[in-house]
Amino acid sequence: MAALEEGFTLSAVPLGAGPHGLLGVEQSDRPDQFLVTDGGRTVILYKVSDQKPLGSWSVKQGQVITCPAVCNFQTGEYIVVHDNKVLRIWSNEDVNLDKVFKATLSAEVYRIHSIQGTEPLVLFKEGAVRGLEALLAEPQQKIETVISDEEVIKWTKFFMVFRHPVLIFITEKHRNYFAYVQMFNSCTLSKYTLLLGHEEKSVIQRFTASVDRKVISLMSLSSDGCIYKSLIPIHPNDPEKNQRVVRSLLLKTVVSGNVRNGIALTVLDQDHIAVLGPPLPASKECVSIWNTKFQTLQTSKELPQGTSGQLRRRKIEVSVQPPPSKQLLSTIKKDSEKRIVEELCKFLASKQTPDFHTIIGDIVLELLGRHKVEPSFYPRNALMQLIRTHVLSYSLCPGLMEVALEKTDVQMLQLCLQQFPDIPESVTCACLKIFLSISDDSLQEAEINMESVSDYIDSVQEEKMEEQTEILHNGFNPEEENCDNCDRELNKKPQDTAEETTSCPVIPKRAALLNAILHSAYSEMFLLPHLKDIPAQHVTLFLQYLYFLYLKCSENATMTLPGLHPPTLNQIMDWICLLLDANFTVVVMIPEAKRLLLSLYKFVKSQICICSELNKIEVSFRELQKLNQEKNNRELYSIEVLELF
Repeated sequence: MAALEEGFTLSAVPLGAGPHGLLGVEQSDRPDQFLVTDGGRTVILYKVSDQKPLGSWSVKQGQVITCPAVCNFQTGEYIVVHDNKVLRIWSNEDVNLDKVFKATLSAEVYRIHSIQGTEPLVLFKEGAVRGLEALLAEPQQKIETVISDEEVIKWTKFFMVFRHPVLIFITEKHRNYFAYVQMFNSCTLSKYTLLLGHEEKSVIQRFTASVDRKVISLMSLSSDGCIYKSLIPIHPNDPEKNQRVVRSLLLKTVVSGNVRNGIALTVLDQDHIAVLGPPLPASKECVSIWNTKFQTLQTSKELPQGTSGQLRRRKIEVSVQPPPSKQLLSTIKKDSEKRIVEELCKFLASKQTPDFHTIIGDIVLELLGRHKVEPSFYPRNALMQLIRTHVLSYSLCPGLMEVALEKTDVQMLQLCLQQFPDIPESVTCACLKIFLSISDDSLQEAEINMESVSDYIDSVQEEKMEEQTEILHNGFNPEEENCDNCDRELNKKPQDTAEETTSCPVIPKRAALLNAILHSAYSEMFLLPHLKDIPAQHVTLFLQYLYFLYLKCSENATMTLPGLHPPTLNQIMDWICLLLDANFTVVVMIPEAKRLLLSLYKFVKSQICICSELNKIEVSFRELQKLNQEKNNRELYSIEVLELF
């Protein structure tokens, strides 16, 4: 029996705030995770059971996502298209969409479909379809035109029938509607004309469909408020012929005929269908379940806050937000922080409800609201407890980090950087400025999480500085005589060079804060302008620390740092490049930065040399593979000579 369950707010952010509204909500490769695509620049991965975002990715400013992101169930990667032709593929580990795989296609994409059991399919606006693998093998391949001029795709659905993929898409031309069915096992495309019958003056607004072994049941919601049904055979008698199918009335006046936006429908099972929209012209939006067998309304629920006009099967999730704990909120308005913390502990110890993360967000906003009215009231302990619930994000409580920056609360800022997936680049840069400028004495008094530095900073601090005649790190020797003037400049003070490579330029607590910056997500385009505002001496200090981290990575073959959640080599290198791109013309004028820049120059040169040698080895291995493949064609005895270099 189909039924409506109590809803919850999947996101408190207005996801339809992009220029094209909410593009779609698609299933991830895990049952309780969904990809939410805004019609602007952002894709967010939500975990329904925890009701919190797990990741957020955005395209550059000026670019627009043009079809919903989907998950490739064969690889676990995500796929999205922006600006109609640019395809991006990334995974959970990627933080910057600008740096992930990119393919520019020769035609505009309408939709990417992905379901369990087969590879993703790409449907182009001209009606052609390609498998993802074949498309990536030749992105600029010619895409044929399937539909006629002025014919526009309105809706599409992807099924699996007998383990074979079937795609149906509906087009419209001058108020005439056509259905195309693509069978991929037989590579046949069938076209059907939908005959409107007596309702020919009405406009079809929404479609949904279900499939069995022989027939696709296509249901359409028209502007007269009625739902009609058409039966389309999966295996037509004559696939080459343009066939006709008749629409028959299924349900009468399920929504108001005056509504054009915010309506949707989806099939729940063989006898039930869910409809989203106001039943009467003056009524509010509601979601209702209809029994198509008996043509009766089974249940409905009013949605006073409105919707994005999309329905998903599984559970009918509706945005109904119950009020948070009245007792706790009343305590926040008038009592001391000690009393607030006591009530907060009781609340957190109680059983969590489905809307837990929205209640936590309301509590934070209430605390920040009182702080704004009473500047002396700074409920730090309560805020720290709320952040540690792991359900908050920057977009849920944007004022939280602003207050922490105002108070120079580095512990709270570190925690926010570690927990929030959607921090704007301007805020990340503001945190970086504080982490670089705060005094060592102030840091010694702060409680900082040291997990990311404990295993390599401690060993450096305890290490005795002994004079070294040669330093060799993973192929990088600062004293090699192959850089002429640069080497002579560096070799003037060999003891200083040894010290530079073995001692950390910042105290451990500052290093832990800087590591939180390295782990934060960012978009290069938005971050670079803010990096230019950092004072040159602080940029130099950060570069020295990053160079120190690289040298520590170079001490082992895996090129990784020890400990829990240390920075990765890619993060270190990306930030070195970002800082130099933003500040090189300023830093190059600072005398104390001269040796550092020379060291970085030698480092780059050594890496180029290493890559060159690795390329030679790669070529040699390819030759060995060729010989191995050809061994079956040789006689029993042969002499072979392989020249490596």
